[in-house]
Amino acid sequence: MDSFETDGNGAVQGSLPPPPPVPPNVVPTKAESEPSKKKVARVPMARRGIGSKGQKISLLTNHFKVNVGSVDGHFYHYSVSLSYEDGRPVDGKGVGRKVIDRVHDTYSISDLDGKNFAYDGEKSLFTVGALPSNKLEFTVVLDDVTSNRNNGNASPDGHDSPNERDRKRLRRPYQSKTFRVEISFAAKIPMQAIQNALRGHESENSQEALRVLDIILRQHAAKQGCLLVRQSFFQNNPNNFTDIGGGVLGCRGFHSSFRTSQGGLSLNIDVSTTMIIQPGPVVDFLLANQNARDPDSLDWSKAKRALKNLRIKVSPSNQEYKITGLSDQFCEDQLFSLKQKSMKNDNGEAEALEITVYDYFVNHRNIQLRYSARMPCINVGKPKRPTYIPMELCSLVSLQRYTKALSTFQRASLVEKSRQKPQERMSVLSNALQSSNYGAEPMLRSCGVSISSNFTQVEGRVLPAPRLKVGNGEDFFPRNGRWNFNNKKFVEPSRIERWAVVNFSARCDVNNLVRDLIRCGEMKGIRIDPPFDVFQEMNQNRRAPSMVRVEKMFEEIQSKLPGAPQFLLCLLPDRKNSDLYGPWKRKNLAEFGIVNQCMAPTRVNDQYLTNLLLKINAKLGGLNSMLSIEQTPSIPVVSKVPTIILGMDVSHGSPGQSDVPSIAAVVSSRQWPLISRYRASVRTQSPKVEMIDSLFKRVSDKEDDGIMREVLLDFYTSSGKRKPDQIIIFRDGVSESQFNQVLNIELDQINEACKFLDEAWNPKFVVIVAQKNHHTKFFQQGSPDNVPPGTVIDNKICHPKNNDFYLCAHAGMIGTTRPTHYHVLLDQIGFSTDDLQELVHSLSYVYQKSTTAISVVAPICYAHLAASQLGTFIKFEEASETSSSHGGVTAPGAVPVPQLPRLKENVSNSMFFC
Repeated sequence: MDSFETDGNGAVQGSLPPPPPVPPNVVPTKAESEPSKKKVARVPMARRGIGSKGQKISLLTNHFKVNVGSVDGHFYHYSVSLSYEDGRPVDGKGVGRKVIDRVHDTYSISDLDGKNFAYDGEKSLFTVGALPSNKLEFTVVLDDVTSNRNNGNASPDGHDSPNERDRKRLRRPYQSKTFRVEISFAAKIPMQAIQNALRGHESENSQEALRVLDIILRQHAAKQGCLLVRQSFFQNNPNNFTDIGGGVLGCRGFHSSFRTSQGGLSLNIDVSTTMIIQPGPVVDFLLANQNARDPDSLDWSKAKRALKNLRIKVSPSNQEYKITGLSDQFCEDQLFSLKQKSMKNDNGEAEALEITVYDYFVNHRNIQLRYSARMPCINVGKPKRPTYIPMELCSLVSLQRYTKALSTFQRASLVEKSRQKPQERMSVLSNALQSSNYGAEPMLRSCGVSISSNFTQVEGRVLPAPRLKVGNGEDFFPRNGRWNFNNKKFVEPSRIERWAVVNFSARCDVNNLVRDLIRCGEMKGIRIDPPFDVFQEMNQNRRAPSMVRVEKMFEEIQSKLPGAPQFLLCLLPDRKNSDLYGPWKRKNLAEFGIVNQCMAPTRVNDQYLTNLLLKINAKLGGLNSMLSIEQTPSIPVVSKVPTIILGMDVSHGSPGQSDVPSIAAVVSSRQWPLISRYRASVRTQSPKVEMIDSLFKRVSDKEDDGIMREVLLDFYTSSGKRKPDQIIIFRDGVSESQFNQVLNIELDQINEACKFLDEAWNPKFVVIVAQKNHHTKFFQQGSPDNVPPGTVIDNKICHPKNNDFYLCAHAGMIGTTRPTHYHVLLDQIGFSTDDLQELVHSLSYVYQKSTTAISVVAPICYAHLAASQLGTFIKFEEASETSSSHGGVTAPGAVPVPQLPRLKENVSNSMFFC
């Protein structure tokens, strides 16, 4: 742009004709002026220094030091193309590894200079040093294309399904297939790139070089018959399986990946758990899956959905197939055409005999069937050419991943059964490293990689707990990350005047409950008047759909109450997953703007009621406890200048649901200088999109309908008409590959929203990503206990250059503490390392729902809660079941996204999500 000469009208001289005259009835609009220089993309900031506050503590971590002997060599990257003999591409998973193994075994010495391969199972293959030629072609024959474990889509051509076309084409036994393999040079990656990354100079080459090392680990596990889930590996060993109900097993394996850190290259090994389908007879799986007593009570349409695409072994042939469906009729009624070779028609062709599947197996194959007659058959054929097999001859193959969402009970069972105390986890990890025997892996040896067998020693610091303030001017220090409200009052108790109880057929003595709640409230400083009324659900409504039940209840409330109540206490009959929860919340928050609290009165005691009051008080605008430095106010950096703290998160539907909208939530602090009070804005967006797309939403020249406008206006009105000069953003749920998008796409939207409100406004930003989904754990040397709450680590195993640290703010009571990994991507404010780590630590102590420090900052926790609560407003599952793309991948934006209803004004700024 700069190099062009322009005339007074802004037209480039000599390049374009003058514009046509403007018609009289058209008002010209000002065009957006293009910025003169290209915007420089932001990248994550470098570390400014390490912290010094806190008591030093010596720890061990599950990173094992790696030495790379070979630094001068190169990895050579080749792209792999696999096709059948007739040129059709091979799309089967798992077949690729078998084919490439066969290529290596057959041609290694003659055509490949004896080089070892690292193959990713799809289209990439790596070697140390070059292959003899840039393009190589091979033909190999495999006798049996079913895998030893994870062949997903290999075509099932076995004894019961001789695929005629393949037989004619191959002219050899139909279990064997011919493959054409093309290996062509793609790129050259210097091993030196790994050393550069350790010095903080990351590049595409260094990421690729580390990817090659990770692919070697995957290949090593695949050769041992493991199920591979990214960098986690699961062996077919029943000792590692644990039943979590519904025909699903938890399968324990381990994660293994290379990481660059300040202390050099390390191998990170951790225990990992995935879900698999219960192997064995198909009928047993279906009974467990549907929690049915006997096969007669099975729902076959549900069974068909559950079985689709699973792999089975069939007796007596021991062939492996993929299930494509179930027969429409039972085995004893399902007919198919059997060609009779002994009977020829006039044209000399074999005559077809219509026969039932049951009859064929029992009388023609002499296979006894005990219970299959009154069940559908399993179909393993093509849609137009079904191949039916009686169900009792089919067994599910082991190590097949279960990817649907777990029920609440399954999830609880999985968590409980996969917990390990720190010492137990350490010994399991040592054994995993030993048994994986990486020292014998030829590819690692050819790179000169050697792996230490000792846990890496790191130095941590234990930050002191912040002082908390409660009612009556009392303050105290939490001990071991915990405190309680025995003989204490809430710091800002609310008052409950106009309220009522709603009982949806829960078994409960409501009068006793109300009396105890009023008594407990008084002890905590909350004055609760007697309720206006108790609304009991009518018997005839109990069986109605949940929407109807809520509707009827509200009709009764409206007819009896003089005006809208301040608060409703709702008693639900089910402890978890009540169908009433979503419709009830929607009615209260979106239609009437009533603060409400649900409970399932099973074991109600004073402790339970105190916990309930923590939530009720926060929702009604009270505060249970706060940091002493909030009240004085003396929070470093934050108390000096108006500062807003944001927590941002996007929650997605379960893996099987490709068309359930994702839900974006932004939680923001209000009433500065407080950092304990928050509100939430929640919107839906396209499925599986991680970047929040509604932070700034320009509707017209004057109108922005984005989340940030809502957030900033609330801060302004609640903080004495002051705009925030500092914006601290905590972002959850993004991986390292998305950091640049957060810094450039999301932060730009936030900036635009600020400028839209006031062009001259230039707030300073801090952007911090919190990650829980990683595999670094810390252990105390020689102690069975978890690391103490407040432990921070910012050296040795952190990033070689970027500004990151690990924090265990909470007391890990069960299992092994999972630290939160915080990445400071941007700091325009200029926090000192200690001040920033202390702020993050303090924000783990302002969570109003509990009397413990939590593992991640409160604004992020609130964002999770807000997203999941509003997610119940629309039951997306109904739409999902009927949609055509169920289970597939849809293009982002392909599905019209249903919008969430906006909350009523009187609750939209409350902590309704507590």
